[in-house]
Amino acid sequence: MNSYLIFTIELSLKALIQPNSMAETNSTDSIDSTNSPNSPYATVETDSNPRAVSVCMLKGGVGKSTIAVNIARQLAAQDHDVLLIDLDPNGHASVGLGFDDQYHDTDETIGDVFFEDADPTSVVYDTGFEFDILPSSEDLEQVEREIVVGDVFQPSALLKREVVDPLLGETYDYIVTDSPAYRSRLTDNALVATANLVLPLAPGNEAMAGLERTIERQITPLRQHMDVDVLALVPNMLSGRIDQQTQDRQLLERLNSHGSLQDRIPNFARITDWEAVDAGEIRPTPGIRDRTGITKAYGERKPLLDYDPDCDQLECFDELAHIVEAGEVVRHG
Repeated sequence: MNSYLIFTIELSLKALIQPNSMAETNSTDSIDSTNSPNSPYATVETDSNPRAVSVCMLKGGVGKSTIAVNIARQLAAQDHDVLLIDLDPNGHASVGLGFDDQYHDTDETIGDVFFEDADPTSVVYDTGFEFDILPSSEDLEQVEREIVVGDVFQPSALLKREVVDPLLGETYDYIVTDSPAYRSRLTDNALVATANLVLPLAPGNEAMAGLERTIERQITPLRQHMDVDVLALVPNMLSGRIDQQTQDRQLLERLNSHGSLQDRIPNFARITDWEAVDAGEIRPTPGIRDRTGITKAYGERKPLLDYDPDCDQLECFDELAHIVEAGEVVRHG
């Protein structure tokens, strides 16, 4: 990575963390929430506010859909009413949950909600896994092209106005949106509608560049008009050792070396003592690890919890669900 890009990323990361618009959690307004049996936490303090969140990154191949599906599933496992919205025209989340027919059927889609005043619940389906889905469709790119024409004055507020505002707090406790991997009206709609972001990163030379693009092209422009909060930065799809200079190590070091980012790094990705790692005194496996169970769960059209309830990575998805509940990373021990 050249020095200029490192410099621009440094500036972007400083701009990433702004004062959180969410007020400090009042303990008198908090509730105890017990995570699923896979969780390392006993009870957690969460605020009682419904919340919408977007899983987004302007880079493909980082596992956005997997994270979105499993956050939704783990929230549902904690007795919440949850809606997953698949705004990615590729439809990975929808197909990965068995909604192939709905993806290919363009007779009734989110476009009808946006432009024909259809009730949003008319395009919502029960996944069979304790949460609902508003699936993608293969004509979603056409819907995106119509957004500019169909809503000239607020082209980025359609999802908020037509879907999220009517359903969040009334029908659903949490709404999770899987966004496209490129800048678009659909991505802007997701960010405007949710204002809470989970940003996944996968190891590789382009990891930090993808984060920089997301900050510069999406988050910073929106912050001129509204509060946008990054709930978590999520190292995903890791498989290498971190006591050597692997791409996994490089990604984790970059994220954990920024003081301004520490509140956004989940516990499962936090490394504070690299000397102990290098000396072999501790052998952590931080980040969401690349497991065959995660891949096979997609092939079986199931969330991970329902395909492999003993998978060690469920602890990571549990913590991400906890972060969505709490509206922030909560340190434990």
